[in-house]
Amino acid sequence: MSVLRTIESKLESLFEGVFGRAFRTNVQPVELARKLVKEMDDHRNVSVSRVYVPNEYTIYLSAPDREQFSNYEESLCDELQDYLAEHARRESYVLLTPPRVKLETDEDLDVGVFGIATRLVQGRKREEGQPATEAEPGATMIYKPVQQPTEAASPVELGVAREVVTLSWNGQRHEVTKRRATIGRSKDCDIQVPDPNVSRRHAEVRQEGATYWLIDLDSTNGVEVHGKRVKRLKLEDGSRFTIGSTEIVFAREQE
Repeated sequence: MSVLRTIESKLESLFEGVFGRAFRTNVQPVELARKLVKEMDDHRNVSVSRVYVPNEYTIYLSAPDREQFSNYEESLCDELQDYLAEHARRESYVLLTPPRVKLETDEDLDVGVFGIATRLVQGRKREEGQPATEAEPGATMIYKPVQQPTEAASPVELGVAREVVTLSWNGQRHEVTKRRATIGRSKDCDIQVPDPNVSRRHAEVRQEGATYWLIDLDSTNGVEVHGKRVKRLKLEDGSRFTIGSTEIVFAREQE
């Protein structure tokens, strides 16, 4: 079991079972985890060679929502911080410090509604008497429940179960684990296709937000879909494309 999946399971088992039925309209921990990851992804800052993400997250809750975590707040924050750190590691994001999550009460929020504010905070020590250098906080995103569950929601239902993206051909199945994964005949490619008609660096699977694209890297024989050459293809679950003499199937599924 992956570290990320382990953290998800701990969030579900430690908190969902306790609060799922007793507080049917309250905010649930796995929902917070999903939205924290969304905020991290949405606030990426791309530099020359690195992708920086916020390292401080403040969750604003209604008084009743925060009260339900009163005996578990410190443990909950630790679990959420571990969840963010593991997500950053998997996506090769750069954090200036380990992520910090804290809870605050906002009396203006209704039960089941919560907000998340993010900041990119410098972790370097400052000289005595000098203020800390911090980025200005961004706008607080407010999340409202679309439909209140009548039972404790599972990680899959709330969208926090790990998504597995794969490429399959000739009975082989290869998982895509990077936002930019190269496909080609070379052993240096992330996904190697041993087809003599495939270029050494033939194409790239690129994740842009929640969407995956296939990009032709100026290969000799190109990328074909239904017999037509394409330079850029939006990939959806079940998409098929051909490089060289090999037809490849793209798939997205929950683990």
